[in-house]
Amino acid sequence: MRFLPLVTLGAALLVACAPTAVSPTTTGSTLRAAFSDQGVAFVTAGRACVARAPSFVTICPTLPAAVDVAWNGGDAWAAVPSLGVAVTLDRAARSVTVGRVVALSATRAYREDGSAVNYEGSPVGGVPGRPTLALTGGNGVDYALLAGSLVSVPGGAKLDAPAGDFLVVTPTGARASRVPAVESASGTYQLSGGRLERLDATGRAAASVLHPEGRVGMVGAEVVTVTADGAVRVYSETLATRLH
Repeated sequence: MRFLPLVTLGAALLVACAPTAVSPTTTGSTLRAAFSDQGVAFVTAGRACVARAPSFVTICPTLPAAVDVAWNGGDAWAAVPSLGVAVTLDRAARSVTVGRVVALSATRAYREDGSAVNYEGSPVGGVPGRPTLALTGGNGVDYALLAGSLVSVPGGAKLDAPAGDFLVVTPTGARASRVPAVESASGTYQLSGGRLERLDATGRAAASVLHPEGRVGMVGAEVVTVTADGAVRVYSETLATRLH
């Protein structure tokens, strides 16, 4: 990992990288989230946070406005365009020069022009244009939403797939969706119409619970959601039990 000199970042970033546990109250329509076996990282209205399993205590370091979050090597990262860096949200304080990033995946930081760097700051293949969202699919390959289309990375080849405003991780890759969702071996989970639903193989809602708008993903075998006010909820695979 190539770290930025702390003297360049200044004392403010030294404080920013020191995590403190808080109860987030930030609200706003801009919400992005990244899920892994370690927990959930999310950014809402520019405030980046991380909640690690199994406690899911939320930590929100003091940072300038962030635009996206991702997991890499067990660390939760946030992109801070005003500083041109990606920084870790907890554990050891780290930073890497990435430029003015608009989207993060588990392998790449994507800049405004679609060029990308990895978490060591080295150039890697990107896409020909500004991506709306990006993620690393279940097959380890990156996908992005570019001009409303699902594209593969690197290169930006358009994939023949349904349109949507959200990217969904699937066991074999990723897809676009009109609602926040995630696919797993236990079913597809989606947030739609004020409910969290588990769909069976036929697309029928096998279970559902009331739930506000937000994002949904898998953390291990648990279904985890986060909403724009920073509330993290954890459910069993059947949605029969809310665990946190």
